[in-house]
Amino acid sequence: MDRRDFLAFSGIGLGGVMLPSLFTRAIAAEELATTIDVARKKMLADAALAAARESGAGYADVRIGRYLRQFVITREDKVQNVVNTESTGVGVRVIADGAWGFAATNSLTPDGVAGAARQAAAIARANAKTQTEPVRFAAAPAHGEVSWRTPIRRNAMDVPVKEKVDLLLGVNAAATNAGADFVNSMLFLVNEQKYFASTDGSYIDQDVHRIWAPMTVTAIDKASGKFRTREGLSSPMGLGYEYFDGDPAQKFVSPNGVVNYGHSYDMVEDAVAAAKQAREKLGAPSVKPGRYDLVLDPSHTWLTIHESVGHPLELDRVLGYEANYAGTSFATLDKREDGFRYGSDQVTIFADKTQPGSLGAVAYDDEGVACKRWDLIRDGILVDYQTIRDQAHILGKTESDGCCYADSWSTVQFQRMPNVSLAPGKAKLSVADMIKDVEDGIYIVGDGSFSIDQQRYNAQFGGQLFYGIKNGAITGMIEDVAYQIRTPEFWNACAAVCDESDYRLGGSFFDGKGQPSQVSAVSHGSSTARFNGINVINTARNLG
Repeated sequence: MDRRDFLAFSGIGLGGVMLPSLFTRAIAAEELATTIDVARKKMLADAALAAARESGAGYADVRIGRYLRQFVITREDKVQNVVNTESTGVGVRVIADGAWGFAATNSLTPDGVAGAARQAAAIARANAKTQTEPVRFAAAPAHGEVSWRTPIRRNAMDVPVKEKVDLLLGVNAAATNAGADFVNSMLFLVNEQKYFASTDGSYIDQDVHRIWAPMTVTAIDKASGKFRTREGLSSPMGLGYEYFDGDPAQKFVSPNGVVNYGHSYDMVEDAVAAAKQAREKLGAPSVKPGRYDLVLDPSHTWLTIHESVGHPLELDRVLGYEANYAGTSFATLDKREDGFRYGSDQVTIFADKTQPGSLGAVAYDDEGVACKRWDLIRDGILVDYQTIRDQAHILGKTESDGCCYADSWSTVQFQRMPNVSLAPGKAKLSVADMIKDVEDGIYIVGDGSFSIDQQRYNAQFGGQLFYGIKNGAITGMIEDVAYQIRTPEFWNACAAVCDESDYRLGGSFFDGKGQPSQVSAVSHGSSTARFNGINVINTARNLG
């Protein structure tokens, strides 16, 4: 869990970050499994599109959204909270007189949506009076009436709350019996029922599911008062409740026996390991600062990819349109034109909103564009950015990359990061074989705290578990590790990437961007990777 994720749910009254719409309401758990009839959604969409045309819009799109969430939160042997919420409404976006206008309503009637469309057109005409040039909007094909659903085997919203509570309390008990003093475990479920229609001629019905099961296990040395924690090693996924099936083929065991997980998660097994490892941390020696070769597990690498590649290659951030929320980007347009070497020839990083099991997996984005895979960095060279329909012309493109998203029917869609991943190495290479070549290094598992500057250039990353490597062998646990990077120097230090058999997804359930802020869910895949000669600092507090 990263710092923003913690802030997102630590104050569970759940505020605005997790519940973006002002029209969110609490509902009974049984209502989480219901849907709105597609014919009714099409009727409402047609009413809005007709009103937009009559109001002078040259283009209009309508998003009818039903956003369902469930949170189950436990600590030790107690249930702290169960929250079921729904937010349903319609957002209408138009181009009139060359300018954008947007309005939203929670009135699901023909008159209600038509009124929102007329208001959006009025806002667009008002915006046009101060706009210096008209919106340039890339074409998109008419998809007709199509649908897509996250390919789940068991809808988590259908699973009884008691079964979920029993799972989490069983996890807590297992951690306590294994030596934990405190344990929190949680289950976050999301279902986005999204219907998109536009004057292009598309009617797209999508049913998107996500799941996440974070936990924090704490061990205390009662004599000294010293404590250590280990977060769960699960990844949030675009899956159903089958995520907890415990498929042994989805377990990844490191050379020193640390178990990590792919598309299936054994939460009890991880809780037991977390308790033992948190207690082991209490006696682990502190790292000696210096330069080390780092072997980074995918459970760690996802966050480094997210912060140092995903965000800086968002085109609006590159252009300075997005600046107040976490800065702009060092990866300016001239670097793409000049063939900037972002990383070594081991580094190919691609964007892909179609990856099965990923948080960002959909068939169409919130502008009605079919999603795809494309390279951002190829063999170390910066080749592209992330682009939506009104940005495509800036890069000389004729179509969007399909990465536009809004976190609610009541918020306007804008450019959001797709899944951004490090491609596996092409040559056969296991983690054990990679470590054999390391003389003095550190093996890092799990994500931790991080910091990064306003241009995504200088950064610092922690982790969950750290193990020393000497002369090709893992020597034991160490503590207080963080590494410092300059983004291009770090990625140019990438010496090897394991093959596709080690490839896994990590990700963020609550990635923030924009003002007013919105959150999105995004995955980042990689195989274990080695980075040579990286500066490591000691983060221990010196109270002497």
